[in-house]
Parts: sequence; structure tokens; C-alpha cells
Amino acid sequence: MNISYEGSISFTQFINEQSEVVNPLPEWALVDKVLVHYYQQMVIARQFDNKAIALQRTGQLGTYASSAGCEAIDIVIASLMHKEDVLVPYYRNHAMQMVRGMKLSEILLYWGGDERGNSSPAQREDFPNCVPIATQCLHACGIASAIKIRNQQRATVSILGDGATSKGDFMEALNVAGVWQLPVVFIINNNQWAISVPRALQSIAPTLAQKALAAGIRGEQVDGNDVVALHQSVEQALQRAREGKGPTLIEAVSYRLSDHTTADDATRYRHPDALKMGWDKEPIKRLRNYLHGQGWWHESDETQWLQHSSALIQDAVDQYLDTPPQPVSSMFDYLYAELPLQLKKQREAAISRSEKEASS
Repeated sequence: MNISYEGSISFTQFINEQSEVVNPLPEWALVDKVLVHYYQQMVIARQFDNKAIALQRTGQLGTYASSAGCEAIDIVIASLMHKEDVLVPYYRNHAMQMVRGMKLSEILLYWGGDERGNSSPAQREDFPNCVPIATQCLHACGIASAIKIRNQQRATVSILGDGATSKGDFMEALNVAGVWQLPVVFIINNNQWAISVPRALQSIAPTLAQKALAAGIRGEQVDGNDVVALHQSVEQALQRAREGKGPTLIEAVSYRLSDHTTADDATRYRHPDALKMGWDKEPIKRLRNYLHGQGWWHESDETQWLQHSSALIQDAVDQYLDTPPQPVSSMFDYLYAELPLQLKKQREAAISRSEKEASS
């Protein structure tokens, strides 16, 4: 019997859950600058997440999808992307949007149901949050096709959860990306849960990264709680995409430390011991302990940064809460280049009714 094909999936880790170095560090990680930056941004992301949940619980924000546990994935990817690269996120990538330039107040607007949170000038050509599962993967391929046709040195980045890998959209995206050799990087945030469905019931495959093999593209797995491992894998994948060397699929293994959204109660399906294990491996504590051990971060630094982050976030909350609501006419103003007659009449009626209610 002849073997037609053999493949393997590598796993990359440099700093383990005990904050110990388990593989020789790359040169950039031997100094404090980049690692401290990653830590600072992850702290802001975690504090922002906590504040957003508090706002939702007090009726000041809509249903919100927490990013707790995947801060390293978001912060590292966004930090390595070039300004001209294109981000195609899903609904849990607030930290990426923050690093890419969106104001925290704009992110809150989105989750508060205000469409102006979908139109920040800082987004440039980045796409807004994608709520339908896995459809953003095909959107990313469309963008990457345009980049390739124009012969531009840019990369497209599409983020998805582990549950999204069970959708046909995902497999179709991998296939076309491989056939057309598109400049796209797919990042799976394998946080072990697709709402209440555990990873083990999503796929019997030992890794999700090996799905790349069926599409003939590069696939690898990294410790999604290790910023050094993420940096190494993502930087190489982005560079390959920009140089026209084709797509990459990276499975970043993390853990969802929160409910799926604020409309979910994970205690109904998740054992507390599993959650405790997730907290033991989480990225912020891991990096903080490593920085402490290297003498690159001290308690005084922590106190000052927490105070800075808290003030930054509170300012964003104040801006969000002080933003006047959009006029009722806005629900009509962005649908057509020229409104049909029927909608013109509805628009006029809505404005009239709004004015009467305001004056009464």
C-alpha cells in the first residue's frame, strides 16, 4: 500500500501556565518592551470587559459577549497587523478593535444598540462585528481576492470561534483560500465552548488546525494564553500573506472564562472545576508573573496602570452615556442612495410623530 499523503500539526508554546520558559525565547522577547505593551493592553481589555458586563447588568448596555480569556489572542494579533491590513472580526474581538484604533466609547455604542458604533473612522477598511457564525470567513476571502488582484502587499485576518469550524462557510473559505492562494490568515479562538456545546462534541479530530490539511494550506496550533507563541506564529503567517505565499490557519487554544454572553448562564452546563482550570492557565496572570520574575514589572507599576486603565475606561463610559440618541430619521437614511416613495412617506411620518412626542 502506498501512502498518498502524511501531515502533522505543530504546537507552539514558550511560556507555560506556571510562567516558566519551556523553549528558547526569540530575540525580541529577551527585552521588556513588547511584552510589557502586551500586558498593559490585556489589562485594559479585561477591565473594559468587567465594566461592560456591569453596564449590561444595570440596564445601561445591551447583551454583551465577554472577551475574558482571549485577551492575548486579540492583543497580539492586532498589534502585529499593519495599518493597511484588513480585520474581519466576529463578535468577541473588542480588544482587537481597541488596538486597531476604535475608541472604547464607540465599542460601547455598538453593544448599546447604536449603529454609530459600526461606523468609526478608525475602522478604515476593517469590517464591523460579524454575528452570524463563520460567514466572516468568506467575507475575508473576498477581501483577500481583491488584494491579490490588485497585487498589494496586505493581509486579511479573520477570527472565529471553535464552534464556527463546524460550519460549511468555514470549510468553503478554507478551500477557496487554498485554491486561489489568498493573502488571508484564519485564527481560531478555540475557547472550548460553542455556547453550551463543548469542544469534544464539535469535532472528533485531535486538533481543529488539521482541518487546514484538507484545504492544502498551512495549519498550526499555538498556546492561546502565551503571548510569545502567538507573536511568533501570527507574525510569520501575516508576513507569508503579505508576500503572496498563501493562507494560514492558526488554532489558538484558550478557555472562555465567562458565560457565552450576558444572556447565558454557563453554570447550567459547565463544571466549576473546568472553569478553575481555565483560570489557572489564563493569559494575564501568566504574563504578569513572568514579568515580575524578570524584574520588568513591579507592584507600583501595577497600581499605576490599574488607575490609568480605570480612568480611561470611565471616561469612555461617560462619553457613551452622554451620547445623544440618533434621530428617528436615521433608521431610513442609510438604506438606499435614494429612498423609495413609500419609505419617504414613512420617514416623514416617523419624524412628525417623534417631534410631537418630544413637544408633549
